[in-house]
Amino acid sequence: MMSGTSVDGVDVACLETDGERIAGFGPTLTVAYPDETRRMIRAAFAAETPSPVTETAERAVTEAHVAAANAWSSMHGIALSSIDLVGFHGQTVTHRPERRFTWQIGDGARLARSLGVRVVNDLRGADVAAGGQGAPLVPVFHAALAHDLPRPIAVVNIGGVANVTWIGEGDALLAFDTGPGNGPIDDWCARRAGQRFDRDGALAASGKVDRTRLERWAEHRYFARTPPKSLDRGDFNDRWVDGLSVVDGAATLTRATARAIALAARHFPAPARQWIVTGGGARNPTLLAAIAGETGGDVVTAAALGWDGDALEAQAFAFLAVRSLRGLPLTYPTTTGIGRPLTGGRLHLPS
Repeated sequence: MMSGTSVDGVDVACLETDGERIAGFGPTLTVAYPDETRRMIRAAFAAETPSPVTETAERAVTEAHVAAANAWSSMHGIALSSIDLVGFHGQTVTHRPERRFTWQIGDGARLARSLGVRVVNDLRGADVAAGGQGAPLVPVFHAALAHDLPRPIAVVNIGGVANVTWIGEGDALLAFDTGPGNGPIDDWCARRAGQRFDRDGALAASGKVDRTRLERWAEHRYFARTPPKSLDRGDFNDRWVDGLSVVDGAATLTRATARAIALAARHFPAPARQWIVTGGGARNPTLLAAIAGETGGDVVTAAALGWDGDALEAQAFAFLAVRSLRGLPLTYPTTTGIGRPLTGGRLHLPS
């Protein structure tokens, strides 16, 4: 299964599942997008209609996934013909559920033909078309992963946007986007430091948080909105820290991501006993410390629990693809605001 929800690259992961229980995990691989592909994707952000720009980006994204799957197959000695199904998230360029619109570029039919394997994509479309937020999609997978853990817990996935899954007794779910994740931090680093991201949170660790700006930013109306709710990557940006030094801007943006995560707790039915952090943000010790400081809770990484945090999102979309094939729900009223549990996805055959 392959995932492409950030502009970093393609994650490939293998999962044995019936869409309800997880029987085993296979090998994984992460392949970074070439710089040119990354530029093509960024050029397509906020698009709502096909154009030469989006078509070029979609071809690049699809070919990157083909290459990553073949590299995974070669590296691990596993023939793609032995894979039953591929879940293909594609690359989100625009997400506007209030207008019942979401767009993940990536050609599922072409991927199926290239790999010779059935592919399920367009996992958000049905939910958004029916009035749901279309995000987050991974809560039902989080619940499957966490079935032996004491409840309530909160699983925080930090990609470009951060989202949380609150899991209570009986697999009760509440999920929503908390606010910005790594997106504004990455944009700041690219714009001001000439680097793709803040490796190990080093810039932020060297800076000082501008508390006045942070408190003003934390008054954003999004945080008071009742979930379920979701964001486009562009809804929060890095411009509000303009005028600060590189390190102070990084520190302030990092603390803002943590503050947004902490503010999410006001919507939980009961306090989380533990916060489990996954996604790219879990590799940023400065951000992890900020989350612990803002939440005052027990914060652990997914890796500390034996989960593969780097591959978790890819594994989740494999899980969802199987659920789609079986007609099982992908989204729920308490995860996307949809009126009833709803399946989704589009199946493409290799022939």
